[in-house]
Amino acid sequence: MGSLHCDVAASPSFSSTGSSIASSSVGGDNVAGRDGSVRIYACFAHGSNNSLECYEPGANTWRRVGALPGIPEGHILKGFAVVALGESVYVIGGRLCKRERGTAAGAFHDTDVSVRADVLRYDVRRGEWQHCAPLLLPRFDFACAPCRGRICVAGGQCSLAGARGTAAAEVYDEEKGQWLALPDMSTLRYKCVGVTWQGSFHVVGGFAESTLTASGSGAALLTTPGATVLQSSALERSSAEVFHCSRGVWEILPGMWQLDVPPNQIVAVANRLFSSGDCLNCWKGHVEVYDGELNIWSIWDHSAVPDLSLLASLPSSAQRLYLTMAAVGTQLYFLAGYQVPSGEDSFKTVSLVHSFDTSAAPGLVPAWSSFQPTMEPDDVEDGSKELFSQCCSVQLSS
Repeated sequence: MGSLHCDVAASPSFSSTGSSIASSSVGGDNVAGRDGSVRIYACFAHGSNNSLECYEPGANTWRRVGALPGIPEGHILKGFAVVALGESVYVIGGRLCKRERGTAAGAFHDTDVSVRADVLRYDVRRGEWQHCAPLLLPRFDFACAPCRGRICVAGGQCSLAGARGTAAAEVYDEEKGQWLALPDMSTLRYKCVGVTWQGSFHVVGGFAESTLTASGSGAALLTTPGATVLQSSALERSSAEVFHCSRGVWEILPGMWQLDVPPNQIVAVANRLFSSGDCLNCWKGHVEVYDGELNIWSIWDHSAVPDLSLLASLPSSAQRLYLTMAAVGTQLYFLAGYQVPSGEDSFKTVSLVHSFDTSAAPGLVPAWSSFQPTMEPDDVEDGSKELFSQCCSVQLSS
């Protein structure tokens, strides 16, 4: 298939600082699994601290790796991307917020501070953090996915002033340690989702606007002829843009998402795309699969579960706090957190993992399984845990 390239001038070269920061996880993450060593990573907030956490499917263990380096005390990071490339996890961009305790118990008040271009790399095998070259354009709530050995990002918001996305895109070359500009998309997007499918980087849904040139007639009478007009409609918000890496061009796909609400997460499994919900409802009661030929999403056989908590023995009062999905082989792993009572006036967070086998034969093999991971005593959770990233999976070579 060849390497990612495009017909644009390369950005000026700049290198990684090369500085490493020791993690609290000394010795890395070398625990063998059935097919090598698989890890699923996501970022959470415990009070006023961002923390990278790891679930190991082979051992059914969940632990905290450690705090994200470089985040000032009393601040948290939101709207960033967590993506795996090789045996590394990258934390990219985001919106820095100052966090203060609210008046209610367990409540916090967050104030936006800045948009970040910072990029962190966590070496899974060595258990070390490293600062990498920053994004060309600071951004948050953007699409991000690995593609052909590089990391592609597109869209997002670049300013705290106003809700407007960007059409800018860029790609990270790990070997060179630098970001290169890609051609702009045809639409401005944020809260969009990135996924690599069939060798191309897909930027799906989001709050999107397209640019039109005013003609001085019709709806454009109020605008000076020749001026640029931004248009936002369900047509833009339900579309996707696809970057064809081999040709270095974008293509618009109308109606790929079909909803006016941005997606929550989309993952690729065995040349299929799967989703479980949107940004307002991360679990719709079933798993959906995308048919590229018909350009429609449909319910995957035997995936319907009204509430994932029904797969585990939780009290009826349990409330889901978070849900994120990762693909490992043919399995979809859902990392979920539930708030359950703990005493008369308190509660705790219970972390569970639900897995769905997309290859299970209907009626012959149960497709759903549920696990309560083993945690270290220091990692036992209270009710203040929040999910601040989608998860990604890392496959270590044996």
